[in-house]
Amino acid sequence: MKLALGCDHAGVSEKAMIKSWLEDNGYETIDHGPFTEDSVDYPDYAHKVALSVANQEADQGILLCGSGVGVSIAANKVKGIRAALVYNTEIASLARQHNNANIMCLPARFMNESEIKGCLKNWFEASFEGGRHQRRVDKLEAV
Repeated sequence: MKLALGCDHAGVSEKAMIKSWLEDNGYETIDHGPFTEDSVDYPDYAHKVALSVANQEADQGILLCGSGVGVSIAANKVKGIRAALVYNTEIASLARQHNNANIMCLPARFMNESEIKGCLKNWFEASFEGGRHQRRVDKLEAV
């Protein structure tokens, strides 16, 4: 599985940790940056990751910003993206099981390394349940 990664200046160190965790666990990564903590605009990186997933260059994506909210809003503007704000392990599982989320958005300023790794583990262990959830996911396209 190939994952697209991106963040803003608030998530640079967490993104590096996630990239290392992913590669240690056999995942391929595409790192869209940034690579320094200089101030950047989160939509630029959210769009890069979302387009990688939408264009099937990556299977899924992971985004970070200070709160996780900005990158989730920006990513969800791209057709076919279901970016979920994930802030604990249960939400990580449910975002995949019920929403078929294809991008995990993390609040870099509000989670520690252990919490992030727990979310990664649960995200990748979970799969979309379909059934009644498919009907709901089908209604998520913009109107």
